[in-house]
Amino acid sequence: MKELWYKNAIIYSLDVETFMDSDGDGVGDFPGLTNRLDYLSALGITCLWLLPFYPSPNRDNGYDVMDYYNIDPRLGTLGDFVEFMHQAGERGMRVVIDLVVNHTSNQHPWFLAARSDKNSRYRNYYVWSENPPKTDPEQLMFPDVEDSIWEYDEQANAYYLHHFYKEQPDLNIANPAVREEICKIMGFWLELGVSGFRIDAAPFLIKGIGIEGADPEHMQAFLTEMEEFVSSRQSNAVLLAEANVDPDQIPIYFSKGDRMHILFNFLLNQYMFLALARQESSPLRDGLKILPDIPPVCQWLNFVRHHDELTLDRINSSKRKEIFAAFAPDETMQIFGHGIRRRLPPMMGGNRRRIELVYSLLFTLPGTPMLRYGEEIGMGDDLSLEGRNSVRTVMQC
Repeated sequence: MKELWYKNAIIYSLDVETFMDSDGDGVGDFPGLTNRLDYLSALGITCLWLLPFYPSPNRDNGYDVMDYYNIDPRLGTLGDFVEFMHQAGERGMRVVIDLVVNHTSNQHPWFLAARSDKNSRYRNYYVWSENPPKTDPEQLMFPDVEDSIWEYDEQANAYYLHHFYKEQPDLNIANPAVREEICKIMGFWLELGVSGFRIDAAPFLIKGIGIEGADPEHMQAFLTEMEEFVSSRQSNAVLLAEANVDPDQIPIYFSKGDRMHILFNFLLNQYMFLALARQESSPLRDGLKILPDIPPVCQWLNFVRHHDELTLDRINSSKRKEIFAAFAPDETMQIFGHGIRRRLPPMMGGNRRRIELVYSLLFTLPGTPMLRYGEEIGMGDDLSLEGRNSVRTVMQC
């Protein structure tokens, strides 16, 4: 039986690159993070969620992965990672890492082989079309940057699918060989002691867009395959899914408790900010009411802010405008037409009592609370930076 440690966890999210620099080169690293574990332990943190730390061209904050089995050399070595894992364990802290397998970098060896040789076994690791359909604007994740989810590659003489930046070609999850590769990746990091994975862009793993003959049930079954593999290797390991979906889609991810163990509570987060904008509790109660019942082994992950924009895409435009008016009245504070690129303290006008109220509320909601690095010291944002980088600034100390 799985130990439900995540039901009582306090999760802290950080990016190794921006957290603590040990050697003065201007980049955070694993030795620096290891040196700050006592600080994190003193805060009461029981689980760390690390953003991607893999080798990457960094087109998308490390979410464009070049090598799933290594560490970005700027951040240290695999030896540094193992020492970090040991020291975290000594302090009773678990570690969950990002698993970014909806797409790779276009510099990943798989894609380089796929584009250069039509007969390569890696060709079918990605989704190709010689005559792709026109892109529905709602399919665009970054509408201010990309105008299509298909990109023509001259070397391959075909278009490849990419739901995010064009430098991030989507993997073909319908391909059994890709599924096997993903399980190998999870097995590698489980052997190094991690307690689970935060599944990036989970809905895009199972959509099957552009994949000829993709069957929805077969695509969704991969979530079950992932859980079965993880539990077979480490019975207490968890899968935390980033799935910002409507309430009727949530059961797809939890199923009977045999798929994802934890889901980010995007719905409640949006209704919480509506309640804060109106300064009344009824929207929060409404948000709690629309959440479906979930299996006993499953859990919600509640948060105030994370490393992306505060997305408001699951509420209607009039409610969104209320939140914009209260917390992001200037267009430079908004992003993608439905998000806010600010941290909480500036949104609250730097009022400590209001900030403390919000975090007190977070810790009383049903589910597991997550803190973003810097929230414990009231860190602000930098709107002079482009896009989401405004909330990804270096940890202040």
